[in-house]
Amino acid sequence: MKNYSDIEATDLAQLVTQPKVVLVDVRNDDEVARGIIPGAIHIQLSMLPVEYEKLVNANTVVFYCHSGVRSAHAADFATSKGLRNVFNLVGGVLAWGKAGYTFSVKNKR
Repeated sequence: MKNYSDIEATDLAQLVTQPKVVLVDVRNDDEVARGIIPGAIHIQLSMLPVEYEKLVNANTVVFYCHSGVRSAHAADFATSKGLRNVFNLVGGVLAWGKAGYTFSVKNKR
């Protein structure tokens, strides 16, 4: 049984307007370079165990990836560490784009 909830792109577009919602892109660097959902932070899935402390003060955390598989793993990990109000974007950036929402280009560090 999963301890996180799935969220559709249209519901996510509404949710990200709320305070203390953290949107996390867990894709690889090369994928993120092609575009990221505006307002998202990037924590590659393999780095989540090291960097998840960045998420502990959020009221809500939403993970996404390309199609929703890696982000489901991220959401599962986050809930196993005690985070609550955790979501997985169903269909990932594919669903976001298909719903007509835009992407921004992530600046290099």
